[in-house]
Amino acid sequence: MPVEPSPVEQLGLFAQPPRLFTCTPSKLTCFEDCPRRYRYAYVDRPAPQKGPPWAHNSLGASVHTALRNWYALPPARRVPEELPTLLRATWVAEGYRDDAQERAAFRRALAWLEAYVGGLDAGSEPLGVERVVGARTQTLALSGRVDRIDADGDELVIVDYKTGRGELTPDHARGSRALALYAYAAQRTFRRPCRRVELHHLPTGTVAAHEHTDESLARHLRRADDTARDVAVAEAAVASGADPDEAFPVAPGPGCAWCDYRKVCPAGAAARSLEPWAGLDSA
Repeated sequence: MPVEPSPVEQLGLFAQPPRLFTCTPSKLTCFEDCPRRYRYAYVDRPAPQKGPPWAHNSLGASVHTALRNWYALPPARRVPEELPTLLRATWVAEGYRDDAQERAAFRRALAWLEAYVGGLDAGSEPLGVERVVGARTQTLALSGRVDRIDADGDELVIVDYKTGRGELTPDHARGSRALALYAYAAQRTFRRPCRRVELHHLPTGTVAAHEHTDESLARHLRRADDTARDVAVAEAAVASGADPDEAFPVAPGPGCAWCDYRKVCPAGAAARSLEPWAGLDSA
């Protein structure tokens, strides 16, 4: 006679819990922008070789690290005169056309930094600088590194540095999935409200800000959950024998010209070819 499952077994109390999707905001955005690029970056092993480094990425990384190290100084040393040394120590020299272009980029970055820190209170201590925050949902194990977390009374403020030439508006801050997820994760990490997110645009010295609500943060979180489910479906399809190109379709567009995997992707190979320093016109 077959044995009837116990009420506990019927309720599934000993069932294996679903595996959470471990991700960062950039990982989610990668899939949303182009599933094929996501596959190249996170699924294929060994991963396809990337193209040469971009000069505008080198410039941005150098500025970000210099600001991190500026905050690591004692408050009395947080003066503009320290910036040339900090920037040289963190300078990434990859992707530039030649020494002259690199020197011009260094001078540009230094001018941005000098103007930016000139407007900061050197004695004010952020709650976090390049701080990792994290949170879990029923679907996600989310983490991310925030450029800076400030305090505004009892609430937190997410600060993200930007070095691109494109003008930023409050709509950019409102629509940024990364900023919203950082705010949600910061709330969980620090157990304090976090609704304000800011994009600090160093080339112009402007700040684009947005005040989230609980509803708007929840909306961004639902979309992140949806993306995670789409990734899981695609990965399961490949594991079951589906064609990886069909499970992770390419999304052709202007971004193909800037994709690190352009040379190994048919759609990317058809895009116009750009020199590694092309982005300096927009960085």
